[in-house]
Amino acid sequence: MELSAIKGIGPTRLESLRAVGVCSLRDLLYFLPQRYEDRTHPIPCADANGGEVLVMGVVQDAPKLSRFNGLTRVTAYLWDDSGKLPLVWYNQPWMMQNLPVGQTIMLFGRMGQSRGKPVLQNAQRVTEPCILPVYRAVKGIPAKSFREMMQQALEQVDDCCPETLPNDLRIRHQLCELNFAIRQAHFPLNVENLRLARRRLAFEQMLMYQAALGLLRGHKADGTALPIPPDAPDKFWQTLPFPPTGAQKRVLEEIAADLRCDRAMSRLVQGDVGCGKTALAFGAIAMTCACGYQAAMMAPTEILARQHYESAKAMLEPLGIHCGLLIGSMRPKAKREAQEACANGEYQAVFGTHALISEKVAYQRLGLVVTDEQHRFGVMQRSTLQQKGADGTKAPHVLVMSATPIPRTLALILYGDLDVSIVDELPPGRTPVKTRVVPEEKRAGMYGFLRQEVLKGHQAYVVCPLVEDSEMMEDVRSAQATFDALKNGELSGLRVGLTWGAQPADEKAQVLSEFSAGNLDVLVSTTVIEVGVNVPNATVMVIEGAERFGLAQLHQLRGRVGRGAQESWCFLMAEPNERLKTLVSTNDGFVVAQKDLELRGAGEFFGTRQHGEPQMPALMLTGDVRLLERTRAVFLQISRQEEYAAEYRAVLAAARRQFARSGSLLARN
Repeated sequence: MELSAIKGIGPTRLESLRAVGVCSLRDLLYFLPQRYEDRTHPIPCADANGGEVLVMGVVQDAPKLSRFNGLTRVTAYLWDDSGKLPLVWYNQPWMMQNLPVGQTIMLFGRMGQSRGKPVLQNAQRVTEPCILPVYRAVKGIPAKSFREMMQQALEQVDDCCPETLPNDLRIRHQLCELNFAIRQAHFPLNVENLRLARRRLAFEQMLMYQAALGLLRGHKADGTALPIPPDAPDKFWQTLPFPPTGAQKRVLEEIAADLRCDRAMSRLVQGDVGCGKTALAFGAIAMTCACGYQAAMMAPTEILARQHYESAKAMLEPLGIHCGLLIGSMRPKAKREAQEACANGEYQAVFGTHALISEKVAYQRLGLVVTDEQHRFGVMQRSTLQQKGADGTKAPHVLVMSATPIPRTLALILYGDLDVSIVDELPPGRTPVKTRVVPEEKRAGMYGFLRQEVLKGHQAYVVCPLVEDSEMMEDVRSAQATFDALKNGELSGLRVGLTWGAQPADEKAQVLSEFSAGNLDVLVSTTVIEVGVNVPNATVMVIEGAERFGLAQLHQLRGRVGRGAQESWCFLMAEPNERLKTLVSTNDGFVVAQKDLELRGAGEFFGTRQHGEPQMPALMLTGDVRLLERTRAVFLQISRQEEYAAEYRAVLAAARRQFARSGSLLARN
């Protein structure tokens, strides 16, 4: 059965489905819900304080309709035995007719805040209790229509999705059958069926992921063994004005050992903010260039690429290594000259963004590829740069850097195609950032402290979760509103700048440059400053709406301060809670990451799909890291013990089929 045979899927919707990777009926069946709405157990109105809630009661008075700034707002109250709950709908005037006065109704929605009080926002009428699947939005297909399409597709599940796991393995690990799992994952009859379904599908995805990574590791490319002298790492450290940490020495020795091998290095270096990973990258580049090869370092943003280039010129050019920059925003003439310098070998070390992997860019003798902020790049992007190697047959060595601390066990599991080095030591003299959770009533005092720090000659960041105000989130201060309020209020008379992600590149670069040069006292921004902004004079970080960020992201943000010798502070604007207390109690990024992992799941660490590689299992969003570790153990067991040889072959075959369908690198191996 073709996708087009499903009622409601015409040519336009077919294109929309293809855009999200759904090209067949099987793809549709594996397009699992992102989350679920439990619409089975209503709670008293008095208990509706936060999150998504189902409430049941009576609308005693007629709802009210108001208009302002081209928007409409419907307000009402829902009453039950526990009290009343304020209701609000934005730009949904039809709700005036959908709230019958005097009748008992059920409503499902998300709690918000209005003038400091809880309010149920944009709730939906519920006519029948159920566990409702919520799918990732697909352009042009309403949520209700998508669920109807999925119900039709499920009629073909037996034909489209034959069992993938060997029967003995499935029974041994108490896993339900695949067709049952798929049906219940989409439209569960109850919470227990959903648990069984998700566990089975998560186990399968994670096992296939491990198998695919195992296959990739077995297909590591041949590389060029570089003649790195035994004392090369020590000689590099001797050229620097600061002593390396023990961890830096250890990791650079590991990198040097890899560079000496005739198998292309694939190594992940991860560590906390400020641990000195950039110096390690420069050490690897220095050793590569000393052997007559080129090195390329790719960063996710032009700002970070420029910073690496400037740092490299100061650190590497005294060693006789000519450095170059190649980024997308360069003028055509400058870009053309940079491309020529890469091709003829004039640039021994080149720094840039995705421009480094453009079809127009060639290298004379590329021996090393460094990618910074690993979670921003997929395997295909790294592979494209690898293919620009020295002679077209030998792959360059690859060094991957990540500033997102991940517990070692998890890193070894997730990056199965990479060797892992962890820089678990900070340079001496780093001042721990003091972190405090600041409730709304102490806002004025906190900004008074910030002003005093600026008057001492220091600088500060103020980070907001939104660019502009939103009616949907009245309780969240935007960057624009915060900028206006501070400039005309608490921080009047100070030099305050504003930047955000979608700001024109030249404007953003100008603002960041002004802040870096000390011409701005305070920088108000979104999370665009999360990586790559290094201003040692900044001693205060204020994070508005801190409860809306993950712990790992908050830790990354506070790493923008505490880069100098001065005492530094991070203020989290939020009501105190157990989650945020983690940041108050520790500056260890690995501890923070472990807690974030427990609370949010691994999916939050790695963001969106990375095409062309074994994908991070979608069901890791459940946060069941123990299951990932268990599947790793299962894979090792069946791959090493003869009694499970048949199961091992079956799992490898299933992994090849799965990732070949998804266009993985495995399809070419």
